[in-house]
Amino acid sequence: SLTVPLLGVTVLLDSPIDPQPISLKEPPLLQGVLEPNVKLRQAERLWENQLVGPESIVHIGDVLFTGTADGKIIKIEDGEIQTVARIGHGPCGTREDEPTCGRPLGIRVGPNNTLFVADAYYGLYEVNPGTGETKMLVSTKTLIEGQKLSFVNDLTVTRDGRKIYFTDSSSKWQRRDYLFLVMEGTDDGRHLLEYDTVTREVKVLMVGLRFPNGVQLSPAEDFVLVQETTMARIRRYYVSGLMKGGADIFVENMPGLPDNIRLSSSGGYWVAMAAVRPNPGFSWLDFLSEKPSIKRMLFKLLSQETVTKFMPKYSLVVELSETGAYRRSFHDPNGMTVAYVSEAHEHDGYLYLGSFRSPFICRLNLQHV
Repeated sequence: SLTVPLLGVTVLLDSPIDPQPISLKEPPLLQGVLEPNVKLRQAERLWENQLVGPESIVHIGDVLFTGTADGKIIKIEDGEIQTVARIGHGPCGTREDEPTCGRPLGIRVGPNNTLFVADAYYGLYEVNPGTGETKMLVSTKTLIEGQKLSFVNDLTVTRDGRKIYFTDSSSKWQRRDYLFLVMEGTDDGRHLLEYDTVTREVKVLMVGLRFPNGVQLSPAEDFVLVQETTMARIRRYYVSGLMKGGADIFVENMPGLPDNIRLSSSGGYWVAMAAVRPNPGFSWLDFLSEKPSIKRMLFKLLSQETVTKFMPKYSLVVELSETGAYRRSFHDPNGMTVAYVSEAHEHDGYLYLGSFRSPFICRLNLQHV
């Protein structure tokens, strides 16, 4: 007696998303260097319940810096946590607060030991870690080729500090609606932008990707790698040399949805997976990719937070070679120790694992795995 009225009400409800069908290849088999293991469970949790979603991590010497979900840029020196700066203002803590609170995502160290920070809601900033002074470089309020930035995500900086390459993940959704962005599957991301710190000019280098996310310059600084999260792949854009202005696929059909990417000491790249596509196994992401009607119905009935709770807590970090081949992988199949990993940052023989949700940073001794 309740089924028919419930279905009728559901049909009348508007869906917050208008998803596109996406065709993904069958996920790669988790075998060889991708064989499941529990190596991430060897990591230790640091500063547990003292941090809120430390997304991205950098070091200046032995001092660690990160940005947190409560809008702060913090430093940890000799185990002591201090707030360096904040770009937004309180209150913080709820989904509704994010646009004013701010959300520091990608963070990098410049040649003069200043911090370059990508805030999802405010734009690109340079932060003096000693004084806490913040300098706006690119505001989300500024029109860039006729359009404002909506979801500034990650950045990578040349060694001389002249060029900053960064991603704007969507022209429609903000960071607080990242799950809508993944599920909708639209190609409205402005892929890659370039900011010149001398001329202060911003150029749009590439458009039309599905959730452009983490970015990393190659060691030779001839290309930039960009994670195309929704498509489970990494794109390559050439910024110098004979191929300048061209683009291709660096890694196709990955075993998960890539988040941030950082250099490894071996000359390759660390890639953190925001979600995993198990094979063998069942992947919700792949199942839903070509079923927009189910996705519409899902978000008519459930909130993003509720849907997130049903997502498997499988943590995965892979190391790629300089050519994009898989070198090794670290797993935590149930997210028992490491959960919601967003970045893998290597420093002094350790792999520091950032997270967009967890209340801690994890540290893995690379000599023991």
